[in-house]
Amino acid sequence: MANQKTETSRRDFLRAAGVTGAAAGAAAVALSGKRVEASAGDERKQGVYRETEHVRTYYELARF
Repeated sequence: MANQKTETSRRDFLRAAGVTGAAAGAAAVALSGKRVEASAGDERKQGVYRETEHVRTYYELARF
């Protein structure tokens, strides 16, 4: 009986790998101890899009 090999189907292997990966991710989030705080809306005041020099150069070369 020491020479018996257990056969695992591909489906069982992938299922176990998915469960293990999800559990590892949940544990990492739970143990990280860091909190992500929402910003106070500073991005909305400034705007996300900024027309910098390289953007202006692209527009000139693309003829927009």
